[in-house]
Amino acid sequence: MQIPRPVISEIASIFSDIYRHTDLNSIFLSADAPGNAPDCNKQDKTTEWLLRCNGNGLDSLKILGKVLEEYMERVVEVDPNPFAPADSYANDFLAKRQKMHELLGRYGLKYIQGGIVCQIGVSSASQSLEQMLKSKNIPAIEIEFKRALGEIEKDPPASLTAACSIVESFCKVYIEEQKLDAPKDATIKPLWAVVAKDLGFDPSRLEDDDLKKILGGLSSIVDGVGALRTHAGSAHGRGKKGYIIQPRHARLAVHAAHTLVLFALETWEQRK
Repeated sequence: MQIPRPVISEIASIFSDIYRHTDLNSIFLSADAPGNAPDCNKQDKTTEWLLRCNGNGLDSLKILGKVLEEYMERVVEVDPNPFAPADSYANDFLAKRQKMHELLGRYGLKYIQGGIVCQIGVSSASQSLEQMLKSKNIPAIEIEFKRALGEIEKDPPASLTAACSIVESFCKVYIEEQKLDAPKDATIKPLWAVVAKDLGFDPSRLEDDDLKKILGGLSSIVDGVGALRTHAGSAHGRGKKGYIIQPRHARLAVHAAHTLVLFALETWEQRK
């Protein structure tokens, strides 16, 4: 997907106000934007460089995410004085940044912390999991969460690998914090078996048939995500049978993994 022109125009307007030429050069070169710095004023320079990112064969959204990272994640302190002028620098900066979020959303895009711009299509489970991970400060799981979402469109096999890794990362964190015996085989199925048992996810212990089916489905998610990672992910060599993994397949695996981890985290939290 290319960077929409209205987004380019808004970025050019904002960046020309807050950055120097040397800042812009550093931002774009660090983001692997193509070519040398355009020789023109700051607004035209930003516009031309972003337009180049829409060239054939370039991952325009990946570059855009890195270009926006400093601006979207800059810490700005708002004046606590209720009588401070509404047009203060902090208020103006935050208002423009919110406008950028809304503009990206209008074109089906979303900025995710860590310099990632992805297409909207993220499930409510993923959104809830993102918030929970931030509140609980679990960096190992956050890394896999961002990687899984960020790779769906541009590298589906890598996204599958990250979807499996987020389940494995959660299980390892849980086993360590709960001081459980880790399995010798530290892959998704043995890890999940230890966690599921400790969290009480055994369907045979429930009387409600509907809940039994849902909890049984959790094991199916683990089996399916693990099998897809083995056969089509980026972490293993491919056999004779080729898998043509498309973004929709990767999105299914990622959302399923996020639903699983979110439910496990919420159950863990409730037990505490």
